[in-house]
Amino acid sequence: MSEAPHGAPIKTPGQLVAAIIASFAVPIVIIVLLVIYVDNSTRTGAGTDSLSEAEVTARIKPFAQVDIRDANAPRVYKSGEEVYKAVCSACHASGAAGAPKFTNTADWAPRIAQGFDTLLHTALSGKGAMPPRGGTSPDDYSDFEIARAVAYMANNSGGSFPEPAQPAVGAAAAAASGAAAAAPAGASDAGAAQAAAAMAAMASVPQAAAPAAVGAQSADASQAGKALYQQVCQACHAAGVLNAPKFGDKDAWAPRLKEPMDTVYNYALHGKGAMPPKGGSTASDADVKAAVDYMVSAVK
Repeated sequence: MSEAPHGAPIKTPGQLVAAIIASFAVPIVIIVLLVIYVDNSTRTGAGTDSLSEAEVTARIKPFAQVDIRDANAPRVYKSGEEVYKAVCSACHASGAAGAPKFTNTADWAPRIAQGFDTLLHTALSGKGAMPPRGGTSPDDYSDFEIARAVAYMANNSGGSFPEPAQPAVGAAAAAASGAAAAAPAGASDAGAAQAAAAMAAMASVPQAAAPAAVGAQSADASQAGKALYQQVCQACHAAGVLNAPKFGDKDAWAPRLKEPMDTVYNYALHGKGAMPPKGGSTASDADVKAAVDYMVSAVK
């Protein structure tokens, strides 16, 4: 019995050449495909930079951030425009929740007519849907910065209020530390903090401002009283700090006005409770009395 003849798979020179080329090309293609596969396994998408240094740093950075500030460095106050853009524009840019729309003179006219003191009091104390200080705290923005924002919005909407006087550099920090040290024993932490804030606000008044204003305004007692209120008294009376009767609040002033005006003047001149004599200023007795008259006139 004979076996079937065996034939070689390569029978022609062309097949031999093709087999040789294939023996080199196929392994190379397989190696290239494996390299691409391994390289792609570390990516989340085509062209991704997920393993770049910047992306990795962003993913592993801590949520909490520490902002270190020099407590002795002079405070840099925000401008009215900066406070408006950061806080007030949320409602006043579009007129949301009944807020007077920025630059809309019709919305602002009745508010401007009430005067700057009333506008500032409203901004500090809140009204309607607007929370006190626009929802911020005194640690975020000082009364002076809030006043700047009020003047900025009003003056861009038909008003012509002067720029609020800037507090003296370094006075607030010194007063805050002094008030904290002078807090009565047993006082609560919240009370001590409030006292420190009040004293800091009062001490932020430029002490030379009051005497300088006397000569220019002595002919008009009401104007002198208003000026002293804006420079000194509003630090506490605008927001009712440490139970100071709020400006324009009839209920808060009613118990005080039951006493003779001479007694009320005496409190302002010589101090009472947390309020220092003359509010911590160096104003004349006449101007202090004029400031009292100015605040009293707002609740009559």
